[in-house]
Amino acid sequence: MVRHSFLDIFADRVEKRGHKTAALAKRDGVYTPFTWAELGDEVRAVSRGLLALGVAPGDRVAILAGTSLCWVHCDLGIVGAGAVTVPIYPSNVADECQYILDDSGTLVAFAEDAGQVQKLRAERHRLPGLRRVVQLCGKVEGGDEWVMSYADFATLGTASVAALTALREGLSAAAIATILYTSGTTGRPKGVVLTHEALLYEAESIAEIGVALEDDCQFLFLPLAHSLGKVLMIAWLATGHVVAFAENVGAIMQNLAEVKPTMMGAVPRIFEKVYAAVVQKGLAQGGVKAKLFRAALEACERHGTAELEGTHVSPRDAIEYAALRRVVFARVAKGLNEALGGRMRLMISGGAPLAPRISWFFRDAGLMILEGYGLTESSAATTVNRPKQWRIGTVGLPMSGTVVRIAADGEVLIKGKGLMRGYWQNPAATSEALDGEGFLHTGDIGTLDASGFLRITDRKKDIIITAGGKNVAPQNIENLLKANPLVSQAVVHGDRRKFLSALVTLDAENLKKLALVHNLARLSYAELTQHPSVKQAVAEIVADVNAQLASYETIKCHAIVAHDFSVESGELTPSLKVKRKVINERYAAIFDGFYLDDAWPKT
Repeated sequence: MVRHSFLDIFADRVEKRGHKTAALAKRDGVYTPFTWAELGDEVRAVSRGLLALGVAPGDRVAILAGTSLCWVHCDLGIVGAGAVTVPIYPSNVADECQYILDDSGTLVAFAEDAGQVQKLRAERHRLPGLRRVVQLCGKVEGGDEWVMSYADFATLGTASVAALTALREGLSAAAIATILYTSGTTGRPKGVVLTHEALLYEAESIAEIGVALEDDCQFLFLPLAHSLGKVLMIAWLATGHVVAFAENVGAIMQNLAEVKPTMMGAVPRIFEKVYAAVVQKGLAQGGVKAKLFRAALEACERHGTAELEGTHVSPRDAIEYAALRRVVFARVAKGLNEALGGRMRLMISGGAPLAPRISWFFRDAGLMILEGYGLTESSAATTVNRPKQWRIGTVGLPMSGTVVRIAADGEVLIKGKGLMRGYWQNPAATSEALDGEGFLHTGDIGTLDASGFLRITDRKKDIIITAGGKNVAPQNIENLLKANPLVSQAVVHGDRRKFLSALVTLDAENLKKLALVHNLARLSYAELTQHPSVKQAVAEIVADVNAQLASYETIKCHAIVAHDFSVESGELTPSLKVKRKVINERYAAIFDGFYLDDAWPKT
């Protein structure tokens, strides 16, 4: 079968495996199986409805909703109508939704519920091209025809199966499949145009490397508006395994116990939180157990560092390490395995760098985290560690057919079938990102080792050059700070400055625990962040991190922000990356204050 789009893969699944379970999703509070045939019926209903609304091949249709099986129905149904999917994060505010809808020229939008619809109603006067909104859940309010329920929408179409098949077969590999808008860490998002060829390449490459297997059960909670979430969906179609959709982000741990998955993908922040919770629990045991746990952590990091640097530890160290793994990590492994459902085969990390110490920790606890790398502009999966070819501290080997090159200034360049066609209606930005040879300039700094494994060291634009001319990668320092359970987020500052400074936010749950120790439970989060006992605890964390750094990398001044960064506050992207530009602008007065003549040192 010649495939021109990832929809061809889906059609093949429906035809050959129609009676088999494709997905698990909550219905009336219980996880319910849905077959490939049932998915096929829902997808055809969406395609028919869009055709009835006048959507034509190449038109743009948006999805403003959280990750769910219904999101997949809409996405595949849009493609089945020959149209182009424009995903929007449900966390986007009304103005951001309006910008994406207007910039993409969207004709029809699926909105999750009345709350998401209200965002569009608020901006309706600036959305002259948006013909209709389909509300996926809940009662439709407003009393006009602009918004209709999904139930009414699903009964609109009358197109035959033959007509829909002709539309699918008429899709060319060069046709646009989706426009994914970047998270906008440095300003207004750009629409990344991905073709059917790019997504089909991802599907076939993932199936080839064996990260996902046919008998897997994947747990999916990442936003499908994000390129990592999208590629995990593509992996599902590519291998035909079962995917279990999370009920919501707050129910992840409960859902893991219910579906007992064998694989899942997550962004590093999720793994960081799990690591911090386990470490805090281990050290809180007190006495000999706490000492053994700390010794195990230190041995884990010593051996991991030696492995990364290609050096050796002493025989005595090796014996001690083996003993601690048996005594300490065996217990940790049991607890982690149970928390993740008891069947987890591997986990995939992407979207941002994962600190090696976290991968070493999970590995010693018997759980594999395969870190990968890619951009929205490269359809997410560009390099990835494989189950039988992995190297912690790297983001793996290039996907088959993808070429990775390191430029003279250290920038990672990518060429291959997974690359975007360009930015939607933005030729200037496209020519800046894609050079004459067809290489994507990623903006990331990295190295390739002798075996071809890629290591990302920092963002090109994030590299700090101090007033003394020293180059500093802030993410390494930030990861060291965030390794402490008390720290939620950290932002290192100091470009063209005489020293480095930092802002930190605190983890709410661990801050409460610290408050109980100091009899401060009556104080609010904001009050606690400024209390001397908390300030002293953070100062000690900074001092511990500084002890691991070269003198020019050390944090000389720091401050605690009175609230945690969040997507809602505009300080994190939907994929939980810190928006550096926003932080630098919003907290400019604090940063500037660090560099007054009488300000240093404040750590």
